[in-house]
Amino acid sequence: MVKWLVRLFLFGLFMALCGVAAIFVLYQQVKPELPDVSELKDIRLETPMRVLSQDGELISQYGVQRRTPIAIEQMPSMLIDAFLATEDARFYEHPGIDPIGISRAAIVWFTTGEKRQGASTITQQLARNFFLSREKTIIRKVKEIFIALHIESLLSKDEILSLYLNKISLGHRSHGVGAAAQVYYGKEVSELTLAEAAMIAGLPQGPSVLNPISNPKRAGERRAIVLGRMLETNKINRQQYNEAMAAPVAARYHGAEITLHAPYLAEMAHQFALTMFGEEAYTRGLNVYTTVQSDEQQAGTAALVDGLLGYDLRHGYRGATEQLWQGTPWDNEQIEQHLAQQPSYWPLEPAIVTRVAERSATVMVKDVGEISLEWDGIKWARRYIADNRQGHALRKATDALNAGEQIWVRPQGEHWMLAQLPEINGALVALDPSNGAVTTLVGGFNFNLNKFNRAQQAERQMGSNIKPFIYSAALDNGFTLASMVNDAPINHWDAGSGSSWKPRNSPNVYDGPIRVREALARSKNVVSIRLLREAGIPIAMQRLNDLGFDTENIPATDSLALGSPSATPLQMATGYATFANGGNKVTPFVVQRIEDSTGMVLYEANPMVTPVISEETAFLVSQALNSAIWGGSSNGRHWNGTGWRAGRALKRHDIAGKTGTTNDSRDAWFSGFNPNRVATAWVGFDDFGRPLGRTAHNANLGASQVAGGEFGGSTALPIWADYMQVALQDFPEQKWVVPQNLTTTTIDTQSGLLSRGKGVSEYFIKGTEPKRYSSPSVTQQFGGTSVTDDLF
Repeated sequence: MVKWLVRLFLFGLFMALCGVAAIFVLYQQVKPELPDVSELKDIRLETPMRVLSQDGELISQYGVQRRTPIAIEQMPSMLIDAFLATEDARFYEHPGIDPIGISRAAIVWFTTGEKRQGASTITQQLARNFFLSREKTIIRKVKEIFIALHIESLLSKDEILSLYLNKISLGHRSHGVGAAAQVYYGKEVSELTLAEAAMIAGLPQGPSVLNPISNPKRAGERRAIVLGRMLETNKINRQQYNEAMAAPVAARYHGAEITLHAPYLAEMAHQFALTMFGEEAYTRGLNVYTTVQSDEQQAGTAALVDGLLGYDLRHGYRGATEQLWQGTPWDNEQIEQHLAQQPSYWPLEPAIVTRVAERSATVMVKDVGEISLEWDGIKWARRYIADNRQGHALRKATDALNAGEQIWVRPQGEHWMLAQLPEINGALVALDPSNGAVTTLVGGFNFNLNKFNRAQQAERQMGSNIKPFIYSAALDNGFTLASMVNDAPINHWDAGSGSSWKPRNSPNVYDGPIRVREALARSKNVVSIRLLREAGIPIAMQRLNDLGFDTENIPATDSLALGSPSATPLQMATGYATFANGGNKVTPFVVQRIEDSTGMVLYEANPMVTPVISEETAFLVSQALNSAIWGGSSNGRHWNGTGWRAGRALKRHDIAGKTGTTNDSRDAWFSGFNPNRVATAWVGFDDFGRPLGRTAHNANLGASQVAGGEFGGSTALPIWADYMQVALQDFPEQKWVVPQNLTTTTIDTQSGLLSRGKGVSEYFIKGTEPKRYSSPSVTQQFGGTSVTDDLF
């Protein structure tokens, strides 16, 4: 018996040595193919790029994978217990491999011939996830074991578990428990319930087929297994188990938690980072800090959206999106299912009319439920006939609405209002004039409807927005704000075309000799042409070029003075920034800095500022544009400038601006500034040939929704003013800083010469002030009347 025991012992020892030898041989065979796992000590988890505002609000996130790395200390113990109970109960006891699990896998392979994966430890799973494929081969398994042992020699158990919980794929492009908590439940991991933690812990074995969004039934079964193992290992008690088992399998997809809506700007920042870092931008965890402040961006978005929807109110209702039923009405379940599939375009929500009364309607709104649409929210909807024509005023709700119609509604205070997706579009862009930092950018009504960034890409005719640039060239070439120019019709015979060119003022009124200040403030077209001719077209073209406009394809003709060239709203705001900052051209930028995932700064903006016009000329143009808002006096009468609505809205005197409207009102502009902000608002149809039209008198329109023509002062200016009310709220009103080389002199408003009696004070560059006094022989009487808007 002893002999047999000895023999059995020797045989066992021999087999053990053979096993060790076999392992050594295997190790030598695969050693050249093993990766250097020491890099795990300095591992950088692939995290997406985030675009943020200056004050840290998330604007967008780019990258295929969702990952939110979390330190092991910040993870709730029940979440860790759920993973350990399910994936590796002996994790803190084994050396990286589980001999029992390996033996079981070997026996299965030996007895069945099937290469099934055995019970891998968390360390083995980590090895596979970082360094190996998921193919089920013996060699891959051997490599996995050796890598796992090496990992255990390099890292602590907590470090291994932290890497695993932050690396593991958990479905719907979420990697790591932090991302999974956000994707499935919209929560931080610290906020998860036991049932939710168990659900996430059950995902590693089949994230695509076991997740609660794609397959709630199988997800619930898998959650039950996790909870059962937690109960077996005494991680939870029976009461906790029962409560978690009874919890519904409730999950839905949650995107990145966007806290600031600025998609057009986000795409600009995205492209900038992609140019700098290539495809690595999507995995390095970059934090791209833009130049916008969240409050200003929100104000700009709201201002543009309100302005475009306001235009729609003035032009009539185009009708329902779709007629869903005419006979038997749908039940609530059908309505809710249909609405759930419809998109929303903030602030518009899809809705379905269920009942229509005399002066109200009952509608079901997506994600809101049943609401009452009252008469005040319906009565605006006179029928749209054309951009210049609307139907009769409504007398009852059925004039506009019918049961079964799918419509759009929007919240209006505590009530709701009938609405529609606007066909009109627009843009708003604002800069810090001192350095060119973009403080607000809105490229259209809704990014999801149309990703074309009109603020950066829409080249539209400038209209009268070009005039300050023409006037600046004239002021540098012999003119002053007091110079008199004849405001009289022009009839220019063109021998080449055999016809006359007869540019007009708008309104078609001419005042005879008029000061340069007043002519710019009231946007006199014929005066701009005369100033262009006097200064010289080449000089004006050079001025536009110096300010950053592309003059290569601009015809060198008199029409330049009326705004025939095209520019983007961003280019326009950049040009006006030169007047706001004292004569410097700035280069606009949207990215302030870029940091990596550790907070190291990889890029910092270095603003480019270049003097292009004199400080004195910039100031003089600003003063004329201030008169465009606050008006002035001539011949004892007060006149309004074309931007008078801005003064009424903002009630501050440190602002300046200019309206602009192109032929047939195809484009409406307003560009304005003070020393702290410069902004441009543009409104128009993407169809270049479609005019903005006119509106008939409508008693149902509010005070701000006036009837009449659509011009720069009535259509674009209110958008600018709504934004500026927020943008300037932290900047106290300030006095204009007068350059040292300027002087003031009292002049006669009718002649522009020195005044012996009453007159107005005017700024002059020293040496350019009038040398003669006004006298009856040179004073001409001419009327000065207030104006509404300019046409060109």
